[in-house]
Amino acid sequence: MEKTRKIVLFACLLLVSFLASSSAQTCLNHSFSNRQYANCSDLPALNCFLHWTYDEAAGTVEVAFRHTGTTSSRWSAWGINPSGPSMLNTQALVAYVNSSGIPHAFTTSIDSMSPSMQQSALSFQVPRLSAEFENNEMRIFAVMRISESLLATNQVWQEGPVSNDQLMIHPTSGDNMRSTASVNFLTGQSGGTSSGSSRTRRRNVHGVLNTVSWGILMPLGAITARYMKVFKSADPAWFYLHVVGQTSAYAVGVAGWATGIRLGSDSAGVTHNPHRNIGITLFCLGTLQVFALLLRPNKDHKYRLYWNIYHHSVGYAVIILSIINIFDGFDILHPDDHWERIYIGILIFLGVVATLLEGITWYIVLRRKNRGSDTDKRSHSINGANGVNGFGARGQDV
Repeated sequence: MEKTRKIVLFACLLLVSFLASSSAQTCLNHSFSNRQYANCSDLPALNCFLHWTYDEAAGTVEVAFRHTGTTSSRWSAWGINPSGPSMLNTQALVAYVNSSGIPHAFTTSIDSMSPSMQQSALSFQVPRLSAEFENNEMRIFAVMRISESLLATNQVWQEGPVSNDQLMIHPTSGDNMRSTASVNFLTGQSGGTSSGSSRTRRRNVHGVLNTVSWGILMPLGAITARYMKVFKSADPAWFYLHVVGQTSAYAVGVAGWATGIRLGSDSAGVTHNPHRNIGITLFCLGTLQVFALLLRPNKDHKYRLYWNIYHHSVGYAVIILSIINIFDGFDILHPDDHWERIYIGILIFLGVVATLLEGITWYIVLRRKNRGSDTDKRSHSINGANGVNGFGARGQDV
């Protein structure tokens, strides 16, 4: 039991350390007054940030581009370029504060190395476009209707001076020449610095940890307990293997659960209620299972039967809910299809192993039962024969 306590403590330390490390992200700490976005990225130059949400059903990407530390006498722009990480052919969203003091946003297609920066149509539709300027920060909000071929592309951003409502050429040195990166609106990956890609990594880590712990280690621990204890030579080794396996799965699962909680808090406008609710339920049931070990009655205790019923029922419920939630997670993350196929293959393998072991277990149990019945019959027959012979002998003695 001391080992169990240490594993639980280790899981709690993982939770605390993860939450502490996550607080270092920059764009994730920014909140909009009336908008929420599923992904964001700290862009690697010019103090800029990109936030976005991809709506697969509508085929749109809602973006918010933030340029901090700027002034009302400078313009800001962000765009995508499927041709490469360069200015030429960029489909751009541009904003500046006009002479009336009002932020103005427009689209322009960069079709030459000396662009006019005048309003023009893009290669895709932009149903909504607006800009805000406040506290030395320019914000461009847009909804872009793009094809699947543009979901993974290059992004380019830039800034420069404004004179009499004319957008002047941007600087041609320093960070202004390093303001390009890649972006994947579907997966949430970005070629910017750590925030966006870190969030994607945390989503992937969340999926991997929970799949391995709740979806693989937990069923393995249950298989160990159910089928090893039928072998008398495995007692009590099966129990300790079961405890170590399940508490290890719980520790890894707590880390995965913590990533999910953090991801949810960082994306207040993005909700996956069934997935979240099942995850919280699993954490509560898993915690009960671990601490129930501390209250496990002895084999001959009158409440042991009820404890066994509770333990088995909750354990199987955890496994079933885990598998359901893992497949729900696949639908949310949209990983490559082969990852889901691999997990299905693992489940099929565990199912086949469990089926074979179930048959072996019943064979051993029935064989022992038959042997026990034959032994009882032989014992009864011998005792009966001894009784008759003994009575006859005593009778003769009398």
